[in-house]
Amino acid sequence: MSTVYSVPGVTCQHCVDAITTELRRVAGVTAVRVDLATKTVTVDGDGADPAAVRVAIDEAGYEVA
Repeated sequence: MSTVYSVPGVTCQHCVDAITTELRRVAGVTAVRVDLATKTVTVDGDGADPAAVRVAIDEAGYEVA
């Protein structure tokens, strides 16, 4: 299952790395794709808690719209 989050603050490779690192720590997340052009984060995984995903993105320093 994939879930797409809008994260308007992503602008560079550092953003991609920070978000990816935090999201890989969330239980149930199997893959992360950050698209700088559309400013979206796609999270794959069964059982990944959406609240935990949002917290991880926040911990990386970004806000889900």
